[in-house]
Amino acid sequence: MNNKLEYMTINGHDFGYDIHGDADGPAIVLLTGWCQDYRMFDGMVEGLAKTHKVIRINWRGHTYPSIPVDDHGPREQAEDVMCILNALNIDQFIPLSTSHGGWANIELCDMLGRERIPRSIVMDWIMVEAGKEFIQGLQDTQNPDKWISGRQSLFDHWIGVSGNQAVKNHLDCEMAAFGFDMWARSCRVIENNYNKWGSPLKRMAALEPKCPIIHIYSQAAVEGYEEIQREFIKENPWFDFKVIEGQTHFPTIESPKEVVKAVQEFASGKKVQQV
Repeated sequence: MNNKLEYMTINGHDFGYDIHGDADGPAIVLLTGWCQDYRMFDGMVEGLAKTHKVIRINWRGHTYPSIPVDDHGPREQAEDVMCILNALNIDQFIPLSTSHGGWANIELCDMLGRERIPRSIVMDWIMVEAGKEFIQGLQDTQNPDKWISGRQSLFDHWIGVSGNQAVKNHLDCEMAAFGFDMWARSCRVIENNYNKWGSPLKRMAALEPKCPIIHIYSQAAVEGYEEIQREFIKENPWFDFKVIEGQTHFPTIESPKEVVKAVQEFASGKKVQQV
């Protein structure tokens, strides 16, 4: 795959992006979590581009990890994406975010409404309220004396028992390219969002107007994770979830074909089939 990026300056920051495919209908906009970049979608782009225009956008400060940026959070991230898509003349689109990129994804849905965002996809986002161990990990990674070990604890959890070399490379080379500044910022923003909203389920429930949203994931955050989401669906039928078989936090890397199939089904308005 040609990984040559285009570049655009928006809100005083340089952004890398690329575009694949030219199908009609809503574009699929691929957005990572913090301290990741567009490469985590390499295995998905070719498949998605058969049915959609596909746009990958790096977040602010994520195209050049060594260059520091001013403080920001989901609101600024959403505004950046909106401005880039406006400049590209993209009208309707479906945002797909991974991990805690979900906070900005839902912020974007709030900003633009269903006319521009008819549906949304979040992946491997911890849907429940943050536990003490998770919060401690976020706080350790904001500590300049503990951040390396805090980050490694996250890496160890995310890869689980898997020996997947592509996932290992993503962690040890791509995510590890980001320094203390971005890691501390990301963990602070994530902690603040859980404190503000309680959980992503509660954040999505506050969205007005509602739009169809699906959560695609491999790693269950807690015991009974599927049942928690089923209970949420009873009161919020616009929500759904799809479990992709895998051992890691990164189904876009570990199981890209399965993710592409689920995304295409959801984007077309079909009910996504559970395994």
